[in-house]
Amino acid sequence: MRNLEKIVSKIESELDEKDAIREVALKSSRVVVRLSGKVLRRLHKGEDVRDDLQELRDEVSRLSGLVGEHPDIALAGYVESALQEYSEACILLELLDKDDLPTPEDIGVGNIPYLLGLADGVGELRRLCLDSLKAGDISRANHFLERMEDIFTALMRFDYPDAIVAIRRKQDVARSLLEKTRGEVAVATSAMNLHKKMDEVLKRS
Repeated sequence: MRNLEKIVSKIESELDEKDAIREVALKSSRVVVRLSGKVLRRLHKGEDVRDDLQELRDEVSRLSGLVGEHPDIALAGYVESALQEYSEACILLELLDKDDLPTPEDIGVGNIPYLLGLADGVGELRRLCLDSLKAGDISRANHFLERMEDIFTALMRFDYPDAIVAIRRKQDVARSLLEKTRGEVAVATSAMNLHKKMDEVLKRS
């Protein structure tokens, strides 16, 4: 067994490299999640996110390059979760800026993290809708509600086992959020219409 040491040493070296990459990828994934959350918070506040977004994109590029030759690490839950958060931030930004969606290719992610990020975007749109209701802007609230409905309709096209894409729970959450938001917008719209009618009556009297 003259080659035993050579074989084992080669395997050990490759596993050491993979372990080191895994540790770096784990740290990078945490940074992506943190920066994505920061971008989302600032978007809700109406703040400029250009610098944060560039930092986020640089970190995603670093992470993607790091795991590019290690598909087992790329498919690890923490990497996919990070790219999902990143997708959600990019999707919300594009919706607010252009009332449109970026493609997975535009933001450099795979279809699965993009789709799951799109599903989570329903919750972000609900927040924007509620903020609009609080501000008394029913028209803007209805705009975000329509986007929620569009995305939910698209999400329901995906009827696959969790082994392919774990989207069923997110579909259920999106459905619940949409139903709640519809009710809240309907109540606010009725209240606004009632106030208008009362104002008209008062003006006539």
